[in-house]
Amino acid sequence: MLSWIVRGVLILAGLVTGWLMAKDEPLFSIVQMTIAVLLCTLVVLVLGFWPERWTMRAKKPPPLG
Repeated sequence: MLSWIVRGVLILAGLVTGWLMAKDEPLFSIVQMTIAVLLCTLVVLVLGFWPERWTMRAKKPPPLG
């Protein structure tokens, strides 16, 4: 299961890296891993902060008056 997630992230990182540089460049794999780490960081940030936004909307204070 984890390999599917890693494979998906690396495929997406490969697509983004392919837009930026040619596949036969020597630094392609390094840039691909950097983009993959950035994508994983983005996913962790979204998963970490998204529920907090949902609970803020659900816990609206009652109107005054």
